[in-house]
Amino acid sequence: AHEQIVERFRRLDELLIQHNRTRVAQRHWYQLPSRGDARGQLAVLKREIQKKRRQMPLRRLMREAGNAVQAIKPVFMMSPLSVANFLAPGTLEFDLVVFDEASQVKPVEALGAIARGKQTVVVGDDKQLPPTSFFDALTGDEEVDENNVTGDLESVLGLFSSRNAPERMLRWHYRSRHESLITVSNHEFYDDRLTIFPSPDREDSELGLFYRHLPYTQYERGRSQTNPQEAEAVAAAVMEHARKCPGLSLGVAAFSSAQAQAIQDQVELLRRNDPAPESFFGSHSFEPFFVKNLENVQGDERDVIFISIGYGKDQNGWMAMSFGPLNREGGERRLNVLITRARRRCEVFSNFTADDIDLNRSSARGVRALKTFLRYAAEGSLEVPASTGEPDSPFESSVLRALQDQGYRVDSQVGAAGFFIDLAVTDPERPGRYVLGVECDGATYHSARSARDRDRLRQEVLEGLGWRIHRIWSTDWFHWPDRELEKLVSAIEEARLYTMDTPGFDELPASDEPTVVRDSVEESEEEPQRASSIPAYEMATLDPLPYEIHQIPVRRLANCVEEVVRVEGPVHIDETARRITEAAGATRVGRRIHEAVLKASKAASQRGTVTVTGDFLRRPQNEGVPIRDRSALPNSSRKPELIAPEELRAAIDRVVGEAFGMERSEVPSAVLRLILGFRRTSETARQTILVELDEMVAQGELDEEGDHITR
Repeated sequence: AHEQIVERFRRLDELLIQHNRTRVAQRHWYQLPSRGDARGQLAVLKREIQKKRRQMPLRRLMREAGNAVQAIKPVFMMSPLSVANFLAPGTLEFDLVVFDEASQVKPVEALGAIARGKQTVVVGDDKQLPPTSFFDALTGDEEVDENNVTGDLESVLGLFSSRNAPERMLRWHYRSRHESLITVSNHEFYDDRLTIFPSPDREDSELGLFYRHLPYTQYERGRSQTNPQEAEAVAAAVMEHARKCPGLSLGVAAFSSAQAQAIQDQVELLRRNDPAPESFFGSHSFEPFFVKNLENVQGDERDVIFISIGYGKDQNGWMAMSFGPLNREGGERRLNVLITRARRRCEVFSNFTADDIDLNRSSARGVRALKTFLRYAAEGSLEVPASTGEPDSPFESSVLRALQDQGYRVDSQVGAAGFFIDLAVTDPERPGRYVLGVECDGATYHSARSARDRDRLRQEVLEGLGWRIHRIWSTDWFHWPDRELEKLVSAIEEARLYTMDTPGFDELPASDEPTVVRDSVEESEEEPQRASSIPAYEMATLDPLPYEIHQIPVRRLANCVEEVVRVEGPVHIDETARRITEAAGATRVGRRIHEAVLKASKAASQRGTVTVTGDFLRRPQNEGVPIRDRSALPNSSRKPELIAPEELRAAIDRVVGEAFGMERSEVPSAVLRLILGFRRTSETARQTILVELDEMVAQGELDEEGDHITR
C-alpha cells in the first residue's frame, strides 16, 4: 500500500512539473499582442520587421518599441554590458533578473541590470574564477572613493553576500558520473559538504579520473615555454578518442595559452595526416571539441576532458615550482574549475608526479591543491568520508546476512560523500560493477528533507548514473522475510540478465512526456491524421497461467508463444516472455521464466508454427511486414531494439517515400515519431535506425546522394 502511495506521488509530482510548463506557455500565448491592426509600439515593430535595409539601431528600437518586444519575448538573455548598451535607462523593467556565473561579474557591471529589475537572483561559486583583471592596469586605481561601497568587492556574488542576502547552497552534485571526478574538489574546496552519488562502476576504464605519467617529456622553460612531447601525446590521445569513442564529446584544457596552442597545432597536423576520424570533430554541434587554457574553460563541460599541465621538469631534470596562474592568488580557484569539467572521464597528462612538488619552495594554495589532485589521480586515495563497511541498522544487517546466505557478494554503505547506498550487490561476472543497489528505509531514507528528494529525485539521479534500485520496507521484511527475500533475489537475477546502460541527464532518451511545440493551426489539425495512418499495435491476451511458469509443461507454454506470435509477430522474445509473465500474474521476468520461454520457443519452432531468427519470433507464412503504432504501449515496450529489422525497414521506406526524399539526419526522428510517437531521438535509437538505413542503401532499396536519401 505504501509503495502505491509513493508511486502515485512520483507520477503526480512529474505531472505537476509538466502542467506548470504548459501553464507558462499558455499564459504567454494569451499575452501576445493582437494580430489585428497594429498601432503605437507594435506598429513600429512590424514596420521594422518588414524593412529590408536601414533597420533602426537596437537601442533606439528598444526605446521606441520595447514594450511590444517584451510582450512577444518576455525573457531576455544578455551579458551585463549588453544590458547597458541596448537598454536605455527607463526603457524596460523586469520582474526578475538572474545572474549566472556571478563570480565572474564585477559589481560595477552588474548594477545596471539590477536597477532594471524588481527582484534579483545571483547564482555563482566563490570557489571558481573571479572577474578578469586584464583592464585594471589600464584604468588604474590611484583615485579611491571612500564612499564607494562596491570598490573593494570582487564580484556581484560578493556584493550580495556582504549585504546579508538570503543564501542557499546547492549541495547535490550529479554532473560527474563517477565520484572520483569531484572527490578532490569536494575535499579541498567545499569541506566535503557536497552530496556525491556513487557510480555502480568501480573499475570501469571508461569512467573516472586517470593519470598519464610522461617522464620522457621535457618542459622548455627558457624557450617556447611549452612541453612539445606532451602536446604530441595529448594530440595522439585526441585522435584515439575520435576513432574509438566518437559518441562522447571531448575537450582539452592546458595550464597555459602556449601549451594550448601547441596542442592545437599538433591536433591539426594529425587531422591532416589522418582524415578518417574527421567526422568526430563535426558531430557534436552543441558540445564541439575544444582546446583551451584554464582561464577560458569555466562554464564548459564535456563527457571527456584531457588536462595537459605542460609545466614540469626541464631537459636537466630540474623542476621549478612555477605553474603559471596556480602560483598567483586565487590559483586554487582556477584549478577547481579545471578539474571539474568532465562528466564521464578525465585524463591528466604530466611529466612529473605529486612527489616532485616541493611545498617548501612554494606556499601557494593552488600548488598544494595540485599536489593533492595528482596524488589522488595516481593512487586513488584521499582522506574523505568513505563507506564504513558496516550496516546502518539491524534491519540492514538482517538483509545482508540473508543475501550472503544466498551466495551473493554484498557491500554495505557504498558511497563517496554525503550519500551512501545501504547495500550493493556485486555482479559475479564483472566484479568491478554493482548489479543492484538495495535501499532500506533506514537513516539515509529518513534524512531526506522532503518527499520529493526521498521518493523521486535521489532514485532518478542514481538511475541516471546507471544504478538499478530495489527498495525493501522494514515492516514487510520483519513480517514476511521469505517473500521479500524471494522478490529481492528475483530483482538481482533480472538485473543480471537485463542490465542496460542507463543514459544520464545530458543524453535522455525520447519519451512520451507532454511537449510544448510551436505548430501552425494547419499542422496541429493534421497531427491526429498522422497518428491514425498506421494501425495501433495489438497486444496478445493469454488465458491465466499458474504463477510458477517454469513448472508449466513446455507444450502448454509453446501454445502461449504461438498465440503471442500470431497476434504480435514479428515480436521480440523479451516481449513474448513479458506477456506470459503477465498472464501468470507476476511482475518481473526472472531467469527461470526467461529460460522456460526460450525452451517453449524452440518447441514451437520444431512444430513449424513459429520461426526463430536471433531474438525475434515470426509467423512461418510469408506475409507482408506490418508497420504498427506503439505510442500507446508502456515505456518498457517502446524501444527500437524491440522492433524487428524488417518493420524498421518498412517504416524507413514509408517516411522516405512520403517525403519524396529527405536528409539522412532526419530519418531516425521521422521513423521513431511514426512507430513510437517520440518527438526526440536518443543516440542509441538513432544508431539502431541508421544501421538498417545503411543496409537498405547497400542492398539498393534506397539511393543515397550526399546526405540525401530517396527511394
